Amino acid sequence: MSPTKLHKKSAPASVPQPTPFVPNVETFLTLIGRNMSKHASKLPSWEQLFTLSSPELRELGIEPARQRRYLLRKREKFRQGIYGPGGDLEKVVDGVAQLRVAELPLELSSSAGSSSSSSSSSSSSSSSSASSSLTSTATLSPGMKRVIVNLAPDATGYQHEASNQVKKFAHMKIHNGFMIKGPFLQPIKGSNGSAALIKVEEGMWEDKLGQKVDGGERRRAEVRAKKRSEERRKGLA
Repeated sequence: MSPTKLHKKSAPASVPQPTPFVPNVETFLTLIGRNMSKHASKLPSWEQLFTLSSPELRELGIEPARQRRYLLRKREKFRQGIYGPGGDLEKVVDGVAQLRVAELPLELSSSAGSSSSSSSSSSSSSSSSASSSLTSTATLSPGMKRVIVNLAPDATGYQHEASNQVKKFAHMKIHNGFMIKGPFLQPIKGSNGSAALIKVEEGMWEDKLGQKVDGGERRRAEVRAKKRSEERRKGLA
């Protein structure tokens, strides 16, 4: 009998859609780190990854308990759309994407996300004259604004079209006016910092474990009491 039939669930959990940067179970487990990728074969489907309970994960051999708790916490963040670096990118090829700083007319960047036909038509007419690939200059052209765009890894420039939606990408920002800055970025040679690649790596989204101080929270009072006792004995010696 499969683990999913051994335990009753009060309500079915929602299953989020994979993203271009996180298309499958193995990639998700690789990103969250803590050696969770070794369990990829135990979770053959995306649906299982997001619906199995802690007891069911234990039956599949995902041990110890802290590993299960970590997996449940990270999958809930993903379910809520809280991604680590790269998770919200749309143009990804084999786990690699490009981010580039581009210049757009102010009316285009300010109307990002608008779906009205009037803004689309004005964007179309303005974009034909907007050459948006930056080189080595930090000087901003009049009437233009710099934004970060997502391109295929082998793209060499960006030309805005009315169908392109300008959006903000989590964890990424423009630094010093024209450079792109963010975790795990690999600058593209010759771009002077205005373009970079980001690719799936082990532990990119890992919650780093804190360093235990005086034995950690559970043993801190006991350890500190022993230290004080030892210091008193040394003082009396």
